[in-house]
Amino acid sequence: MTQQARGQLGRFGIWRGERQVTPELAATIEGLGFGALWLGSATGDLAAAEEFLAATTTLVVATGIVNMWQYEPHPVAASFRRVEERFPGRFLLGVGAGHPEATAQYAKPYDTLARYVDTLLGDGVPAGSLVLAALGPRVLRLAAERTAGAHPYLVTPDYTREARKILGPGPLLAPEQKVVVSPDAGQARAIGRSRVEQPYLGLANYTANLRRLGWTDADLSGGGSDALIDALVAHGSAAQVAARLREHLDAGADHVSIQLLTPPGGDPADGYRELAGSLGLR
Repeated sequence: MTQQARGQLGRFGIWRGERQVTPELAATIEGLGFGALWLGSATGDLAAAEEFLAATTTLVVATGIVNMWQYEPHPVAASFRRVEERFPGRFLLGVGAGHPEATAQYAKPYDTLARYVDTLLGDGVPAGSLVLAALGPRVLRLAAERTAGAHPYLVTPDYTREARKILGPGPLLAPEQKVVVSPDAGQARAIGRSRVEQPYLGLANYTANLRRLGWTDADLSGGGSDALIDALVAHGSAAQVAARLREHLDAGADHVSIQLLTPPGGDPADGYRELAGSLGLR
């Protein structure tokens, strides 16, 4: 990713599952002034990313993430070259190891990820257009040494502060932050807990990371303590949520990927508009 494209990424972007995005929603996100759209559970052919890039003009589209166990690196690199040729400088390839609970062949994830990165780089994916889904110190260091940086998921500003120390001052740090825009704390926690408990509190890589941050078994049990849910899911008015998002920037993030949680079937567009206003976007 060139410095110009890194500037296009902006301070704030939107994270949403690839299947939950339409070209119209991508255009709305761009129109509200968000710099990037991060696609969760992205497919390795990058067809959806290409579709959303075609529906916009300046938005950076990033994968958050392409799972290395599900998609071989050579075809992913070929797909990257296709997208980059059509939309130069507007695509960021995020890759990662996923979860042992969801992958039968999960073994030596660090070594496999390092080889995966080597293959992508060898096939012509520029290091500046590649980021890693990193949580632990070892993968953060790999991200700093071999790629543009890191896209950590399910983290807090305290994590961001520690990650920046490990990465050093140069690499991109773009954490994901879950939010609920609602003045009703009980309702917001219920929405947040339903999205955190299943699946994340049952996934070892996330619970290990939370323990590194000082959260206890008591916090991680029973759907998560209120304190844990409040840390992982910012909630309140749009202005209160915006203040929390800025805490990541103050802690060393370059960009924050916002995952807006809504009640089942809820339309996120209104929440995006409120957040854009409170964040001072156009």
